[in-house]
Amino acid sequence: MSKASESNKPEQMSFLEHLEELRWRLVRCAVAILVIGIGIWIFQEWIMENIFMSMKDNDFISFRLMCSWFGTCVKDIPVQLQSMTVSGQFGYALMMSFMGGVVLGFPFIFYQIWGFLKPGLKFKEKKMARGIVFYVSLLFFIGIAFGYFVVAPLSIQFFGSYQISSQIRNDFTINSYMSTILSTVFYTGLFFLLPVITYLLTKIGLISPEFLKKYRKHAIVIILILSAIITPPDVISQIIVTIPIYFLYEIGIFVSKKVSKQNNAL
Repeated sequence: MSKASESNKPEQMSFLEHLEELRWRLVRCAVAILVIGIGIWIFQEWIMENIFMSMKDNDFISFRLMCSWFGTCVKDIPVQLQSMTVSGQFGYALMMSFMGGVVLGFPFIFYQIWGFLKPGLKFKEKKMARGIVFYVSLLFFIGIAFGYFVVAPLSIQFFGSYQISSQIRNDFTINSYMSTILSTVFYTGLFFLLPVITYLLTKIGLISPEFLKKYRKHAIVIILILSAIITPPDVISQIIVTIPIYFLYEIGIFVSKKVSKQNNAL
């Protein structure tokens, strides 16, 4: 073996050295989340009122677009928010700061995770995964935006305006309100990573494009179930969420075909 090829060969690390590298990468991730979380904490009142509380108003951007484009206008949700525990508002301010740090710091967090995994890949695998941090981050943020502007507002509007009787008033706790928004938005962001998951599973040989095509009907049922879980129980909201997730499934089939051809060419 030539000296040049020896110099290009990555140095072998011991188990403890791998743990040490993983520890420092996790520390960097924690610092990024902390720094972003502190920034969110400083502006928590503005964020709460303009990003989360605004979803129950009929002038929220999604509702205004629905009204102007489709003629479907909504009213302000007759709901009052309240904190039922001593530490309720403080706890959810911390939760909002932490979740915001994770979401906004996602590209850096994934970059650190990928930097830890990348040395274990072969040259051709690294070449095929070029730009993965950008594409994963892009899909995640598209999912976050879809969850925030579409799924979460529809959920809040439906549950906030629904009444069994006019004598029963909706007084949501801050716990219920924020949990609905944060979980809906975050999980929708994760759903949009489906093409990346398909890429990885095809790469390691667990699935194939033929497998995805064969179980397409089953996937549609699963997507409908997932859409029903993260949306209010009405058909329109479920369809709005189902369409992009199914579209991502079809993109996954296309990605799987490309990866499968590349695997066969090796």
